[in-house]
Formats: sequence, structure tokens, C-alpha cells
Amino acid sequence: MVRDCWRALWISRALVWASGVAGLLLLGRSARWPGFDPGRLTVPFGAVGDALVAPAARWDSVWYLSIAGGGYREEAQTAFFPLYPGLVGLLGAPLGVLAGPQGGRLLAGIAISLVAMFAGLCLVHRLAELELGGGPARLTVLLVALFPTAFVLSAVYTESLFLALSAGTLYAGRRGRWAWAGALGALAAATRSTGALLVVPLALLYLLGPRGDAVRERDRDGRRRLHRVRPDAAFLLAVPAGTGAYLAFLAVATGDALDPFQVGDLWYREFAGPLGGVWDGAVAAWAGARQLLSGSREPAYFAPAGGDPFDVAAHNAANFAFLAFAAVAVVGTLRRLPVAYGAWVLVALALPLSYPTGPEPLASIPRYLVVLFPLHMWLAAWSLEHRRVRPVLGVCAVTLALLSAQFAAWEWVG
Repeated sequence: MVRDCWRALWISRALVWASGVAGLLLLGRSARWPGFDPGRLTVPFGAVGDALVAPAARWDSVWYLSIAGGGYREEAQTAFFPLYPGLVGLLGAPLGVLAGPQGGRLLAGIAISLVAMFAGLCLVHRLAELELGGGPARLTVLLVALFPTAFVLSAVYTESLFLALSAGTLYAGRRGRWAWAGALGALAAATRSTGALLVVPLALLYLLGPRGDAVRERDRDGRRRLHRVRPDAAFLLAVPAGTGAYLAFLAVATGDALDPFQVGDLWYREFAGPLGGVWDGAVAAWAGARQLLSGSREPAYFAPAGGDPFDVAAHNAANFAFLAFAAVAVVGTLRRLPVAYGAWVLVALALPLSYPTGPEPLASIPRYLVVLFPLHMWLAAWSLEHRRVRPVLGVCAVTLALLSAQFAAWEWVG
């Protein structure tokens, strides 16, 4: 297991760093980057050092670094949950002795992400091995590490920490260790807003299994039994308590505990009804295809957005393609894996799909998919059964390289 996960980590990170640095050298930084990093938090080392950390420090990294350095000082920051920037601030203090305060926090963020990525891959490997066997487990961690948006797993982003905590939560539940499941779930809920939803797959594991502490999970006729609710089920309540702790902190620090749920308009997100973003994303993808096929930037076939209309059109089309993959993979997950895995993917996607983002409704959906490991577990099993391993890995690796190059050059990649 360790060898498989280590191989997946170093192969994928070598690709991300080589492509990212090459992209920065070839494309240069986008002219708009100072507007997104006015404090120059991503460039503390000088020309060479800044180029070396470019594949890990862009876009949302600025928000995490600013919170790590100064806490929550403006309303928009409250959309970013505290565990990751808190860890960055703690580790960044001693590293700052050598690299300066800003440099120390940036290096701390990269280190935390890499360690969490390795831990997350190991836990995903364990789960995949339990449900599918050794071969699919080895391929699953490669697919996670080489997923087209997996450049964020080594960036100053929460994805790698959330991957480790969410996989750890389900692994603990799968083994019947409910105190651990509750504790890890609480930490996941303090990392991202969707973390509190881990209570759903945990409850399904508790009631339906499979779980390692069960004596017998099926009746004599083969039907799955419903497990009795025992006192240890109370540990599941710790999961939403992680979000509750953050809200309590905000109530004291800012005077408004509900800030994280009220700042959607600052990020151009609006409630569109349950899964309303699916329809909005389809409409935007169709408009984007029309824009690209027209060969002209005028007239625009969708609501104006920042940047080149062709870029926005391409993003909308690509985002919908990722969503289409997710739809197929969700069906496969529900058919192939225990119901808790499919339920986790569904509830984790339901939140962003119900709050689409203005003219790019499915923005960030490709990034959210990288941590939804049940999808990669299904894809690994499917690829092996249909002998499609090399094409699937090839497409993932090439796309990851291209997106890593754009990300490092401050180009928006969703």
C-alpha cells in the first residue's frame, strides 16, 4: 500500500511541478494577477523561488494565506473554513524563522498539503482494497493523483486535507470505529462546508454496513439486515459539531455566526433550487458551444463575465463535461459499491449544484470531483474490467499537465 501511494504521489507531483513551472515560463503570469493577490502573498521568494512555488500558490491560496497570517478580518473570508489555514499559521511560524513570515506560511501550506495527500491516498487505498481488491486499489490512487484537477492536492488549498479526513472518516466507519469516525468527521466539517454532510454516509454505514464490528449483516435468506442503534451511534453527532464549533467561533470573533452562509452573493453564488445548477450548467454549456462554433466574440451568447468570452465559453463546456463524467460515475458507484459511498458523492455534489455561480454555473465542480474518491474507485474497477487503463491514465495525465501549466500562470481553470 505505502509503495503504491508513494509512487502515485511522486509521479503525479513531478508532472504537476514540471508542467506548472514550464507553463509559467512559457505563458508568463497573467496580467490580472496583482488584482487577485494585492498583498503579494504568493511571491515572497524572488524570481527563482517564486517560479518554483508557482504550481502550488495561486487563486484561493491567497485567501488561505491571508487568514493564516491575520485571521478573519473581512466577511468574504468566512467562506473558507478554519482548520487548514489554522494549521498553516501554526506550522508557518517556525518556518518563518528561515523563510520570513510570508514565505514560512506558504511553505507550511505546501508541506501540509503534501503530507495530507499521502495520508489521503493511503486511506483511499485501504477502502478500495476492502471493497474491490488490490488491483483496483493500486489504480484508484493513481487516478486520484492524476485526475485533471489534482494539481490542487499539492497546492495551498484544502483538497488534500479534506481528502484525508473524509476518507479517514469513512474508513473508520467501515471498520466500526465510531469514535474515530466522529472525530475525523468533525475535523472534516471544520475544513470545508460539505464536511458536515459526512454524517449521511456514516449513518448508512452504521445502519446498513458493511462494517467491521458487525457479527452478522445478512439474514439467512441473504437480505441485508438493519443494524440496531446502540449508544455508540452518538459519536456520529460529532460530525456536524465541527461546523458548529466554527460558527460559535465566528459568533464571538465577528458577531455573526451565520456569515459563511450569507456571503454567497460576494462569490456570485445564488440558490437555484435543489440541483438547479445542473440545468444552469447545461444552458451555459450550450451557449458556450454556440460561442465557440460561431468563431466570434460578439455577440455573447451568455451573461457577461470577466475575461475573454471564448475562455468563459470553453470553461462552461468543460465544466459540463466533468459533470457528465460525474453523472456516469455516480451511477456506476451506486451499482458497484456499498450505498454509503454513492450517498457521499450525491450529498457532496448536491450543495454546489444547488448554488451555481453566475455566468459560470459549474465553476469549481471539476476541482470538487478530485476528492470524491468513490468515483475514482468505480473508474478503476471499470477501467480494469474493460481494459481501458492506459487510455484513461493517459487522458488524465495529459489534461493534468495542461491545467497545471495554466494554473501556475494565473489562468483561471475552474
